[in-house]
Amino acid sequence: MPDSPSGKITRYPLLLRALTGVTVGALTVGAVAWLLDARDVADAAWAVGTVSATLPAIWWLIAALRQRRFGVDVIAVLSLLGTLLVGEHLAGALIAVMLTTGRTLEEAAERRATKDLRSLLQRVPKVARRRTADGVQTVAVEDVAVGDVLVVGPGEVLPVDAVIASTWAVLDESAVTGESMHVELQTGQPVRSGTINAGGAIEIKATATADDSTYAGIVRLAKEASAGTAPVVRLADRLARWFVPLTLAMAGSAWLWSGSPARAVAVLVVATPCPLLLAAPVAIVSGLSQLARMGVIIRSGGALEDLGRATTLILDKTGTVTSGRPRSSDVVAAPGWSTDEVLRLAASADQFSPHVVAKAIVAAANDHSLPLEFPTDVVEEAGTGTSAMVHGRRVTVGNHPLPVNPPAWAATTLARATLDAEVVAWVDVDGELAGAILLHDPVRPEAPRTMRRLRAAGITRIILLTGDRPAPAEQVGTVLGMDDVQAAQTPADKVERVRAERRTAGTVMVGDGVNDAPALAAATVGIAMGAHGATASSEAADIVLTTDRLDRLADAMLVARRSRRIALQSAISGMVLSLAAMALAAVGLIPAATGALLQEAIDLAVIVNALRALRPDSSGLPVLDDQTRTLIREFAVQHDSMRDGLEHVRYTAQRLAGGDREAALSELRKVDAFLHDTLLPHEHAEERVLYPALARPLGSTEATATMSRTHVEIDRLARRLHQHLDVADAAGAIDDAQSEDLLASLYGLHEVLSLHFLTEEESYFTLAPDP
Repeated sequence: MPDSPSGKITRYPLLLRALTGVTVGALTVGAVAWLLDARDVADAAWAVGTVSATLPAIWWLIAALRQRRFGVDVIAVLSLLGTLLVGEHLAGALIAVMLTTGRTLEEAAERRATKDLRSLLQRVPKVARRRTADGVQTVAVEDVAVGDVLVVGPGEVLPVDAVIASTWAVLDESAVTGESMHVELQTGQPVRSGTINAGGAIEIKATATADDSTYAGIVRLAKEASAGTAPVVRLADRLARWFVPLTLAMAGSAWLWSGSPARAVAVLVVATPCPLLLAAPVAIVSGLSQLARMGVIIRSGGALEDLGRATTLILDKTGTVTSGRPRSSDVVAAPGWSTDEVLRLAASADQFSPHVVAKAIVAAANDHSLPLEFPTDVVEEAGTGTSAMVHGRRVTVGNHPLPVNPPAWAATTLARATLDAEVVAWVDVDGELAGAILLHDPVRPEAPRTMRRLRAAGITRIILLTGDRPAPAEQVGTVLGMDDVQAAQTPADKVERVRAERRTAGTVMVGDGVNDAPALAAATVGIAMGAHGATASSEAADIVLTTDRLDRLADAMLVARRSRRIALQSAISGMVLSLAAMALAAVGLIPAATGALLQEAIDLAVIVNALRALRPDSSGLPVLDDQTRTLIREFAVQHDSMRDGLEHVRYTAQRLAGGDREAALSELRKVDAFLHDTLLPHEHAEERVLYPALARPLGSTEATATMSRTHVEIDRLARRLHQHLDVADAAGAIDDAQSEDLLASLYGLHEVLSLHFLTEEESYFTLAPDP
């Protein structure tokens, strides 16, 4: 990272803090002396503060000019010298405090903003276990040659690119691809360095040296991207490029026209750079403070300024716009089995498996409050997953191949999983295919609203970059309305795309994995999802979202734009007023002493305006009271409890479609009981309690009108199903005349309820996330 333009003194934080202490102390001592009517002592103290800041300010100016940077440093030096010449010691002391305090904050921000790659480097294996004729030998990773067979233990990082030499392996590739799902590979399949062994001990055969492997390339990319990132040009410096020459021209003209240097000094005193030195930074720091309270840590004011100007947003998928943790979306049971029993047996067998899919299955069983049994004789079978004895039955859970002619329900499940880009965990019990559990990485419920808010804030282009497969990437891109989706991207691909976008617009990159670190460093502004993400991505980023909520991204963008707008207002209005005062000083209407007081009034006005950035801004979101928040959370919990019933509607339709009318009739009775005992009372309570409570913060009752119309349709379909049930019960079976309409009603009700649940969760429930 290039040296600070402020000069070498900013690299000595203790010296800079001591200088700040001197200026603040001098200002304080002078103020006390002035109150005690010791005016000479006050002037002396303020003069000491002014002189103590003048010398380093001159050094900072020289350093800035050496780097061809012409900005507020020039005004700072001239204003300090001007106050000393005309004896305006209080003004000089104030400017000294503003200058040194700003430099101290800048030094701290620069120190934090350094693109630290320590976590990337620490993660690289230093040694490897090489298999030889005499056994296993530990060698430095640099000594691994192509063709060497290496042993990698459970939880260890693969040191080099290789192919699997064992029968099979379970690997966590999230650090390289960002994909959270573990992969199962067999003999001869390629693997990349940086991947974690998520199963038992394996052997790999090196296909590249450590320097030529994938992970070393990621580290190099991050270093190069960081080094190639241009330093931030501060808003104050950009404004100073024209304000400084104009100030000098007016001061020189006043001197030449009047023949009195006092006129020039008066112009310089009136032109003290507080609107640039303090007013603009106050607005930016106020924005930083507001975001910090939201859990958004921004490493520098420059990053906030750049965020406020960006128009292109690039997002990683897994862990960024999705949760990054697989979740069960459905359980399909074979004829003769119940979904609860399939899930209970699968979760019992998977209780102690480290596989990410196994954890999701166990979590689903816990959510359904299913009692799990202790498994025995647990093994991780090659290419199939977990196998265990559960209550005397052999249960196998995993991605094992289906029979050549699978049952109709299994073929339907597989086709559905392919269309929905989901993962299927098949469940066998004593060699019989009992069911399947479908899993997916869900889009964050707050993601759609976040995308809308970002576009409203000024983002004109949103791109999804992911190392995941095209099918799930395209699905997520469609749901969120992305302008472009690029799947199967390597870290190098991501960096290249970020650089290409940055050439045409300010670019924000958001990611959470180690593989995102180079792209974060290459972007104009890098934002890391730091709640569960990799340390490397957090350290390579300019901004870290410490809470696991994507909506904080929209908050950050909106606060950044508002803070930058207020900073511009404060700086420009202050300069316009200063220019007017400078013109009066140039013609002799304002002497230096009066000019100093006038400038203090201008400074105070623009600083008060800048402090508006401290006020919270709801950014267009409704403001909810505690009672409404509590209501929303209560109904959100009820939604979660009804998901089983929702899926049972589709399960009943599948039974009917499969021709098993007797079983379908039995299931229809359960669906009818769920609708009338649980679902409809919930929907009616929403109409009576929740929607009226939301009317005030949302602006009118019309805001929930579409949801109310959906309730009407749900009621209609529920009554229709009940009528079908009455007819079937009277006849003792579902007849041919009912089947087609009953099937359409079941599938229609499932789709309406699914969309209704999703819309409510996105539109209302995300307004009151869990505290």
